[in-house]
Amino acid sequence: MKGLRSILVLLAILMSGVAFSQRDIPENLPKFDNKLLHFGFQLGLSSNGFSLDPDLSKADSLISLEVQTQPGFIIHVVSELHIGPYFGLRFTPGIAFAARDLNYFYYGKEGPIPSPVVRTIESTFIEAPLLLKYRSKRVNNFASYIFTGFNWGIDLASQQFVDNSVDEKGEFLVKLKRNNYHVEMGVGFDFFLEYFKFSPEIKYSYGINNIVVQDRTKFAYPINSLNSRIFVVALNFEG
Repeated sequence: MKGLRSILVLLAILMSGVAFSQRDIPENLPKFDNKLLHFGFQLGLSSNGFSLDPDLSKADSLISLEVQTQPGFIIHVVSELHIGPYFGLRFTPGIAFAARDLNYFYYGKEGPIPSPVVRTIESTFIEAPLLLKYRSKRVNNFASYIFTGFNWGIDLASQQFVDNSVDEKGEFLVKLKRNNYHVEMGVGFDFFLEYFKFSPEIKYSYGINNIVVQDRTKFAYPINSLNSRIFVVALNFEG
C-alpha cells in the first residue's frame, strides 16, 4: 500500500507539471463543456479491506484478529450532468470484484500459533454511486476536479441467508450483509485529447453500515462491527 501511495503522489506531481506545460497547446474538444450530458466508461483497480472492531474476550484462545487487504477490479459506466461551468452530477453504475482476508491468531498448548486461521471473504458488487463533482477552470487541455457522494452496493456473492449452523468441515463462514452503503470522496485530472477526455482519478470509499451478520459462530462472535474500506485508482474515458 505504501508503494501504491508513492506512485500516486508521483503521478499527481507529473500531471500538475503537464498542466503548466500546456499554455500554448491548441485546445482539443472545444465544445465538450457545452454538452448538457455526456457518457463514458471507467476501469479501475481497488484495494479492499475492513475497519474492524473486535472483542477477543468472546473467543477462547483468540489473541489477535487482523484484516489483510486484497486487490480487486471495477468496471463502471460514466454519465455526467453539467450544472454550470464548474459543477457536475455524476452517476456511475457498474460492477466491482473484491476479496478480503480475516486472520485469526490463536494461542495453543505450547504458546501462540504462528500461522493464522484465514477466512477469505469474496464479493461481487453491483454499485450505484451518485457523486457531486467540482472541476477547476480548464487551462487549454487540462483541468483538475474533486468529488464526493454516496454509493449503494448490492453484494451478489453475499451469504447472508446461508445456513451457517452446521460446521461439518470446520469452515464456518463469516457472513456479510447483502446491502452496503458508502460515502465516497476523491480527486482526479481531466486531459482533453483529440477525440475523447481521459481522466485518471483516485477514490476512497468509507462504509457506513456494519455489514457482519452476527450469527454467533466462532469466527463472527468476536466481531462487534465490520465496515468496508476501499481505495480505488481508476481511469475514465468520456466522449
